[in-house]
Amino acid sequence: MSIRTTKVVGAGMAPLVAGQLAGDVQTGVTATGSTQATATPAYGDLVVVTTTAASTGVIMAGPAFGPGDTQTIINQGANALLVYPPVGGTINALSANAGFSVGAGKSVEIHAATGTQFYTVLSA
Repeated sequence: MSIRTTKVVGAGMAPLVAGQLAGDVQTGVTATGSTQATATPAYGDLVVVTTTAASTGVIMAGPAFGPGDTQTIINQGANALLVYPPVGGTINALSANAGFSVGAGKSVEIHAATGTQFYTVLSA
């Protein structure tokens, strides 16, 4: 349970509902694979990737994405990180299922326009 979830539960909300409202944090993630099918699942609302070998990535794998949903991925690794959309999805104007590159030391905020179309805000 995240700190935010614990605080909401402490205020009297049911744990399952609190988790949905407060969001999940996934830390210490190691990017793997060189394709969408072999990438590490990124299921948190905030995902901190600490290890990125060359040409490795993560796939957005949270619960079903809908309009307005957001996922933030931070690349603390030494190499660029490929972020893949859910299967059948598109990030910005890339081809379906193509990975979006996030440079070392950068972060990306990914916004769902629909369940399959995603747009990014990349850190400086």
